[in-house]
Amino acid sequence: MADVTVIILTYNEQKHLERCIRSVQSFAKDVICVDSFSTDATAEIAQRLGARVAPHKFTNHAEQFNWALAEVPISTEWIMRLDSDEYILPELAEEINARLPTLPPQITGVNLRRRVLFMGRWIRHGGYYPIILLRIFRVGQARSEQRSMDEHIRITHGEAITFRHDFVDENLNDLTWWTDKHNRYATREAADLLTLAHHIDGGDQNSGFRPTTRQAEMKRWLKEKVYARLPIGVRPLLYWLYRYVFQLGFLDGKAGFLWHTLQGFWYRLLVDAKLVEMQRNMQQTGRDAATLLREQYGLTLPPPKPAATDNAAIDGVEKIA
Repeated sequence: MADVTVIILTYNEQKHLERCIRSVQSFAKDVICVDSFSTDATAEIAQRLGARVAPHKFTNHAEQFNWALAEVPISTEWIMRLDSDEYILPELAEEINARLPTLPPQITGVNLRRRVLFMGRWIRHGGYYPIILLRIFRVGQARSEQRSMDEHIRITHGEAITFRHDFVDENLNDLTWWTDKHNRYATREAADLLTLAHHIDGGDQNSGFRPTTRQAEMKRWLKEKVYARLPIGVRPLLYWLYRYVFQLGFLDGKAGFLWHTLQGFWYRLLVDAKLVEMQRNMQQTGRDAATLLREQYGLTLPPPKPAATDNAAIDGVEKIA
């Protein structure tokens, strides 16, 4: 058995949690559920399956995960980050058991390949497979970026390698739940774009990291340097066309059409609409970005950094005003 602790962030995840925990039991020495005071049977399920439950008030995913790294006792050499609606395939569990104990000291992180299932369909196209994410790392060698959305785990020392097999992201809730979640996500993503425009990036909290996967770095660069420059309202349509046509999303069938349209167009348009709303509120109330997001949207932000000399990356956001 690999010397690894799995950390799962939970809130009302009774539908998914048993599947998630059972998928790691063949290799994990310890499982910790950092629970945001669930009102369903989440904590009971975790304890019944031998997991530890660490209650903590939720601010955002980055702060919740970093709190666990700092405050929850961990005795293993490695840590894995897993969401409640994700699970490890048996072949990946075998690979973790076989390879993790053999990694040399300079390897401090392991990237895993994520496959997304939507309405029971594996989304193979549109740039959605494989999604390569750093999810395993040596204790003390990584933490999460401080971002409202799209936060990555980053190692601070050493190098990362990528394992061959997949883990799965399959949420079993209905579309009403899905759209409500993405409505809340859109607020946080709009906040990220607003903080980008106003040079609020986490300061020292986001310094000292090694690069993540090449895929993740490229996506982040495209999002901040290319997508953010495009006109509001136009960029969601262009993004959908890129995913659905040029990246062959249409090959994913009916479920793929719904996924790429909802997640690639509707969600991105909602983010833009909320960004316009935030800019209008700033103009009408005279509040700065940090004050607005804290007081009206309940988002905790890091202090601002000095203004950048090259504003090209944020032109698409600043033009909203």
